[in-house]
Amino acid sequence: MYDRPETAAANDRLWHAVRSRLGFGPEALSRDSDLFAQWAAPDLVLSQTCGLPFRTRLRGRVRLVATPVYDLPDCAPGQYVSHFVVRRDDPRQDPRDHADGTLAYNEAGSHSGWAAPAGWAQARGFAFARTVRTGAHLESARAVTEGRADIAAIDALSLRMILRHACFAPGLRVIGSTEASPAPPYITAADRDPAPIRAALRDGLAGLSPADRDTLGITGLVELGEEAYFAVPTPAPPASELT
Repeated sequence: MYDRPETAAANDRLWHAVRSRLGFGPEALSRDSDLFAQWAAPDLVLSQTCGLPFRTRLRGRVRLVATPVYDLPDCAPGQYVSHFVVRRDDPRQDPRDHADGTLAYNEAGSHSGWAAPAGWAQARGFAFARTVRTGAHLESARAVTEGRADIAAIDALSLRMILRHACFAPGLRVIGSTEASPAPPYITAADRDPAPIRAALRDGLAGLSPADRDTLGITGLVELGEEAYFAVPTPAPPASELT
């Protein structure tokens, strides 16, 4: 879920470490296939999905391996949040001040980019007046800085990477956060025993260099259980995607 040019080499080293401990699996990570086809493949060894598809389209079709623990301040182990970002020169201080504005979201199947901010707004009695689909967290953040959107919700780890690497990042400002929810889960095929894969992943993570651990922002694993994901509410898709 967090594979970009700056993290690809670290992700490759993590996978090679996992594969060597596991004793099987593809030699290289798959980066060019349809995600849902990959996640639902009967021969899937290991992947990471978003919490929203895990509790909806993939429910009963895959098995939970474990939940990553990310190096995120103010988040319990295995939890993450989305941060609301606006343009740095926007004087509004609260996401509710943007109720009449445009929310950029990566896709309707994203918990952090859509479900979390939509649920946050719904719990406070409003919905964002307009939305624009961008296809990626990076592009949602870019849309805000370029004035094509007023606000976006970016998951905390993605935002950390954007702030580190995107040239437009100085134009962003955080004005709030959504409620915490389980971090994007690691999954395997429905017919696989997740225990050996969990052990190999845990060992692989433990063997990461400090530099790779910092690059990926990950410190370990926890076992939250599927019900922790299934308990998270799922709001309706944006109105523009229902027509």
